[in-house]
Amino acid sequence: MSDEVKTRRRYESALRREQSSLTRVRIVEAATRLFTTDGYAAVSVGRIAADAGVAVDTLYALVGRKPALLREVVEVAISGAPGAVAADDRDYVRRVRAAPTAGEKLRIYAESIAEMSPRTGPVFMALRDAARLDADCLALDREIAERRAANMLRFAADLRATGQVRADLPDRFVADVVWATAGPQHYSELADGRGWTAAEFGDYLVETWSRLFLAPT
Repeated sequence: MSDEVKTRRRYESALRREQSSLTRVRIVEAATRLFTTDGYAAVSVGRIAADAGVAVDTLYALVGRKPALLREVVEVAISGAPGAVAADDRDYVRRVRAAPTAGEKLRIYAESIAEMSPRTGPVFMALRDAARLDADCLALDREIAERRAANMLRFAADLRATGQVRADLPDRFVADVVWATAGPQHYSELADGRGWTAAEFGDYLVETWSRLFLAPT
């Protein structure tokens, strides 16, 4: 096989991978729109495929069954990227860990939660509804909840390492309060129910966490 043929095949292979990636993005975007608008139960795979402009077989090949679609929707919402990103590799997590004081860590994290909540809030609420109807979605909901809880414990330990957190508050308490107040249901109640902006939600988190967690200086 000539070098020219090898080069052409590598180019064609790279082009196919890029096209597949773009198609996958369209599928996930379509699933996100439909799941968060009409609910998981009301949306068929065929409808998602049609909205994305692809064949159902293509959807199955690139993403998978309906629960796999929802998982991808959740992971993309959390990461803000085309696919899942491990917690340690997220930019805001790195900035939180690099911040020298507990106050700065709380501010960075609260601002990050506020920035992502408009996209994660509706997705998590769709997942919560789907979990009532589908065993795979229930397992995913529990998995995400446990992942968040574990990450909050790490966040609490990181805060504790600054020496600026109240000594009478166990890390588990700090983690659980952050888990609840930064959660999608809390955001939805304030944003959808009371008309709060994302920025107001972030300011509220900073103020609440700082007053509750930080030791007097």
